Amino acid sequence: MNKRLLAAALWGALCFGALAQGNKNLTMADAILRGRTGLSPASLRQLQWIPNTDQFAYAIGDQWVRVRAVDLKADTIDVLSGINAERKRSGEEPLQALPPATWMDEQRFWFQTPGNVFTYNLSESRLTRHTWFPEKAENIDVQEKTLWAAYTRDNGLWISISGKELAVAQSEEDGIVYGKSVHREEFGINKGTFWSPSGRYLAFYRMDERMVTRYPIYVLDSMPAQVRYIRYPYAGTTSHQVTVGIYDTQSGRKWYLKTGEPAEQYLTNIAWTPDDRYVLIAIVNRAQNHLWLNLYEAATGNFVRTLFEETSDKWVEPENPPHFVPGSNTDFLWQSERDGYNHLYLYNLSGKLIRQVSRGNAPVTRFLGFSADGKRCFYQTADESGLNRYGWMTDLSGNDRPVPLGVHEPGIHQPLVNTTGDWALDVLTSASVPRRVQLVSLKKGPAPRLVFEASNPLAEYALGQTRLVSLTSPGGFALNGRLILPTNFDSLKRYPTLVYVYNGPHVQLVTNTWLYGAELWMHRMAQEGFIVFTLDGRGSAHRGYAFESAIFRQLGNTEIEDQLTGVRYLKSLPYVDTMRLGVYGWSYGGFMATSLMTRPEAAGAFRCGIAGGPVLDWRMYEIMYTERYMDTPQENPEGYKYSSLFNHIENLKGRLLLLHGSSDDIVLLQHSLRYVRECVRRNKPLDFFIYPEHGHNVTGRDRVHLFEKIERFFVENLR
Repeated sequence: MNKRLLAAALWGALCFGALAQGNKNLTMADAILRGRTGLSPASLRQLQWIPNTDQFAYAIGDQWVRVRAVDLKADTIDVLSGINAERKRSGEEPLQALPPATWMDEQRFWFQTPGNVFTYNLSESRLTRHTWFPEKAENIDVQEKTLWAAYTRDNGLWISISGKELAVAQSEEDGIVYGKSVHREEFGINKGTFWSPSGRYLAFYRMDERMVTRYPIYVLDSMPAQVRYIRYPYAGTTSHQVTVGIYDTQSGRKWYLKTGEPAEQYLTNIAWTPDDRYVLIAIVNRAQNHLWLNLYEAATGNFVRTLFEETSDKWVEPENPPHFVPGSNTDFLWQSERDGYNHLYLYNLSGKLIRQVSRGNAPVTRFLGFSADGKRCFYQTADESGLNRYGWMTDLSGNDRPVPLGVHEPGIHQPLVNTTGDWALDVLTSASVPRRVQLVSLKKGPAPRLVFEASNPLAEYALGQTRLVSLTSPGGFALNGRLILPTNFDSLKRYPTLVYVYNGPHVQLVTNTWLYGAELWMHRMAQEGFIVFTLDGRGSAHRGYAFESAIFRQLGNTEIEDQLTGVRYLKSLPYVDTMRLGVYGWSYGGFMATSLMTRPEAAGAFRCGIAGGPVLDWRMYEIMYTERYMDTPQENPEGYKYSSLFNHIENLKGRLLLLHGSSDDIVLLQHSLRYVRECVRRNKPLDFFIYPEHGHNVTGRDRVHLFEKIERFFVENLR
């Protein structure tokens, strides 16, 4: 046995653990429909701190529970009956369940219903409707101070102020869009409107995509079928053009920030200064190797200055807006991978770097906030292995070392810090802890106190054992793997093995969370006699820039190297039947599954595979994502040629099943249809199944059909 594989196997054996065993069997329907509800660890629903207090709250059924941190004294409030009594008096239908809500202070919280924003005052038992808007409104963005709402209707943008509807902008023609997310939701963008802190101004995106290729999505219920067109910017083609507007709710005027040329640039990570005076935008060039953090005067739209620039010979990818320090209109934290790991940097509006706040080989994975006095900040990091997440507190003055938030027991810690910065709720999950919530004093106070502990939701089920493995990639990095063994495992038998793969940017499948991050369908497969293996290779998230950027300009190459490292490990295990290996992945994982079935480097590694929603030629994928990792087809023709799986169809030997949603607007159905056509032309056998009117994934009850099909495929071909 290879010495590296032997060491990994021994390390994995030390991490071998079994969950409490019952005797019930999972059905695939249970795994899919209940895997994230009734069969996932219980939690404190809507857990949150009440602003500017030492109290936190969570919902149980139709009630809120409000708890004092100092002594954990709780009071339970029957909220829904009070809300519905008020709704009955005003002639409105009762709510059937307690809606998601946000606490404003000790007595009030606000919530939305279709077309309305309400507050409820506990001490007065008073329900107040603050604003209302059409029930068909989309992309609703509520300003939490004023409770005014911005929203889109069709491709126009509107604001409702206490029910008075203001038209901010209406689409001039097809292809012009206001108030929606842009740049295909890359760079952390997930919305298209940005309220100023006071609520007077609204910044918004205007996207002109008239020059972008139209692509047809078929609507099947009409006769004949109708076509719904989307705009899809293929790599190397013309992209959409974006500007940022400002709307003044007092004057009704709007104007645009002077973000300049070229028109094809990315306007990302928009933030207001606390005094409403300025807007910051991280501008990224189309090549995505140069960033400018620019400052604009909100009242005029004029460019003020570039605060700093970042460049890379591969890519820069800002995903988090600046966070301003409480009490300051000038000082802010910025996240950057400039030193090889994502870290926090303290800047001011003159562009001066005051200091680097976090350091080391543990990348920051979440910013958690500041103390009310602005002297401390809180954040979460991955550890160097990438398996665990820990919370930290540090002094912005740089005088003290970071302090752990609570006890750093291995696992995934998701701390919630109160607005004063005096208390934290440390939410922990790990392979051995379904979910635990502890209260932590961030000043000198009592030791952490238990607030909640979930029981094992799978205690009644017969599950196979799971072990972690660590393998060394050809690039020298440690790779994290997860091995799920069959129920009633017998080391003297030889088992078929299913490799579940993603291995692409922004995703990490193996962590020290509940079930080590596995989905319940994997345990259903283990119950049916399969070993299920997953490996996070180079290109995966939260391991540092060198690890993640190893894929640059050659998508598939290093990932295949690492996945084949996993295959060699599997073949070294005496209980793995090396002739019965299968592979399955979706999206980037579909690209990888098809690559592992057809690329010459992986010849003969797998008997069969399933590729769902696969990217099969990167020239047919969107500009923003593809060009970051591959440059354009014109700049990197050889990289695109070799990564195109159309050029490896002749190598297909085993049985391959392609799955695709007919309405997929992320990875277009065109990928799979063209691949099927080419296989037919070359007389290559291929299985293909379409999920009508599903998008990039199959959802709802149809997802049970999907995974039962996946199970049957592997049973028929491997067992």
